[in-house]
Amino acid sequence: MIDAPDAAFADPFVLMAEDWSQPGLFGLHPHRGIETVTFVIEGSIEHRDSAGYEGVIHAGDAQWMTAGRGIQHEENPPAGTIAHTLQLWVNLPATEKMAVPRYQDLVASALPVRSEDGVEIRVFSGAYGDMISPTLNHLPVAMFEVRVENGGAFRRLFAATDNAFVYVLEGAVEIGPACDLLEASQLGWLTRSEEPGSSELTISARGAAGRFLLFAGQPLREPIAFGGPFVMNTQAEIQQAFADYRAGRF
Repeated sequence: MIDAPDAAFADPFVLMAEDWSQPGLFGLHPHRGIETVTFVIEGSIEHRDSAGYEGVIHAGDAQWMTAGRGIQHEENPPAGTIAHTLQLWVNLPATEKMAVPRYQDLVASALPVRSEDGVEIRVFSGAYGDMISPTLNHLPVAMFEVRVENGGAFRRLFAATDNAFVYVLEGAVEIGPACDLLEASQLGWLTRSEEPGSSELTISARGAAGRFLLFAGQPLREPIAFGGPFVMNTQAEIQQAFADYRAGRF
């Protein structure tokens, strides 16, 4: 859905993939220079990593992992099951590429949520009005899960320079004054301006109801270099990441 060739356009987001995984598909593997955000649509995911973190998340939950200077991790569903997930890679600023690795379970039932006028908003990261997520970020990123019933509308002001996108989990939604349609499993980018200011986003349900994820963040506007699971600013840093990994420094 989002891949490396789109990185300049998607900045600060690097990659997003939708997966149906069996045990062993995502065995132990490394990352450096990014944060990974995994949202479970169906099933469960068990996480273990080289920094000693462990966690289990279920449908509707997420995990936020800071790879920073380097981490190895594995994400697998329990034996005999399949997990349906979304994973987003968020780029780290050059000054935070070598941050200490960190892992956070974002359990839906423990996060701020508000229901009003046919709209339910759960704040996984960032803030919505006076609701502030406890999630720690090296780069401020908003992540909301929203359910909109027919007749309700989600509204929020964003910085006009934010890069933001919507991914529809269930049903269908209409976005903005033109009522642009997005249906289940579709991703849509919001219009971004290079001029400062604010922009109001309005999303309503098409039909009975819609459920979607919304992500937004400020572009880093920094050089970007890719090397498999590593995202840095230069190819020399990518080569160093591979050397450090082979030397067992993760």
